Amino acid sequence: MTMNTEINQVLAQMRALTQEVSSSVEPKQRVDGGAGFADALAESIDWVNANQSVARDLTQAFERGDENTSLAEVMVAVQKASISFEAVSQVRNELLSAYREVMNMPV
Repeated sequence: MTMNTEINQVLAQMRALTQEVSSSVEPKQRVDGGAGFADALAESIDWVNANQSVARDLTQAFERGDENTSLAEVMVAVQKASISFEAVSQVRNELLSAYREVMNMPV
């Protein structure tokens, strides 16, 4: 096997695992139009928690030597959890900044 063939096989497997993981944990979508900001924020936090739980479970399964869990699958899940946590952290930072700005406004 050539190096390119091996790389293409790994990339194909990672794409398939990414699609599988992303289809298993998705944020809820509101269609009633009545969702408030607090509901959206709570759902986002729940989604991050679910991503972290999936990553933790896959990591533990891989560490136990589960033959159905590949390293690529674990890596994708861990990165997805990391990115989703970072996104929620950035939203929190922006909210705190906006809150401080509002609180400093003269009445």
